Amino acid sequence: MTQCTELWVDRNNFRNTRIVHTAQPVPGEGEVLVAIDQFGLTSNNVSYAVSGDMIGYWGYYPAEGDWGKVPVWGCGNVVESKCAEVPVGERLWGFFPMASHVILRPGKIRDDQFIDIAEHRQALPALYNGYRRTQAEPELLQAMEVERCLMFPLFATSYMIYDYLIDNDFFGAKQVLIGSVSPKTGFGLAEMLHNDSKVSQRVVGLTSAGNVGFMERLGCCDDIVTYGDEGRIDASLPAVYVDMSGDTRLQSVLHHALGENMVASEAVGATHWEERSDAGELPGAQPRFFFAPSQIGKRDTEWGPGVAMMKAMMASAEVAKKVEGEVAIEWTRDAEGLAALWGDLLDNKVAPNRGLMMSLL
Repeated sequence: MTQCTELWVDRNNFRNTRIVHTAQPVPGEGEVLVAIDQFGLTSNNVSYAVSGDMIGYWGYYPAEGDWGKVPVWGCGNVVESKCAEVPVGERLWGFFPMASHVILRPGKIRDDQFIDIAEHRQALPALYNGYRRTQAEPELLQAMEVERCLMFPLFATSYMIYDYLIDNDFFGAKQVLIGSVSPKTGFGLAEMLHNDSKVSQRVVGLTSAGNVGFMERLGCCDDIVTYGDEGRIDASLPAVYVDMSGDTRLQSVLHHALGENMVASEAVGATHWEERSDAGELPGAQPRFFFAPSQIGKRDTEWGPGVAMMKAMMASAEVAKKVEGEVAIEWTRDAEGLAALWGDLLDNKVAPNRGLMMSLL
């Protein structure tokens, strides 16, 4: 019997992982079995683990006891179906576990997508329950599977932050501080701001010294500031801080430097997840968590359902094309290698010019 391979993560100690082999699951009535042949691994997945209880990411694919399955963005084929509207051979892109196979229950089925209507997922953020039926999509998107797994979800978040800042007239800010800017969501946001001729705000990227060359080649920041050198930032200009790092020390330094000129502070990611702590009351605007589905929901009401995500998808394709030569794709096809790379991501040892693609089939 064909087996299913999964990587589980200890929810209390993310460095503790477990490779689980089970018999290949059998779909029930109305369900499909998907063989996941590729998924991306990025710092975004660390953020899913860090905020897993707060937002519900652990709930999409429950595991036993204190174990969890970190969600990833990937592609797969329907290899067994008991849902007449989604036949064997259907190609899907969406939110999967770090696994070789998974069971989905399609509902609200359209030619180009469906929603997983499994009961345990209904109370979770709806954005992650949608699966694209890619054979019904434009050839441009079909040809960009690796980019969709590795970059599109991150760049889509970049787009929604970009849209959120414009929607709020940057809260009166004259500069946007992005820390850390070298992960894909960070430089994706910098690219979108930099490429918009209507955006006059300065884009200031914060990163480690080792990533300066990479960011300079991208050319999407007006200024690049290394950690420890935050005093170079012009504190006289009102600023929005977009926090991709989750580093409370950096957050505190910037807030104290800008004071009341920190007019907005948006927490997005957690690349420096172990630097998180309670910063207490800070000068300027108090930090808040940016949740992309909230902005998508707002735009769905204003623009119509699905328009925001299509705009985000096209913006993602543009940035992915631009950075194509700067990100080297690396493939790993075993669970042990996946576990090792997961540890490297936790330790912030994965350079921004590496694109990690996985398969456990």
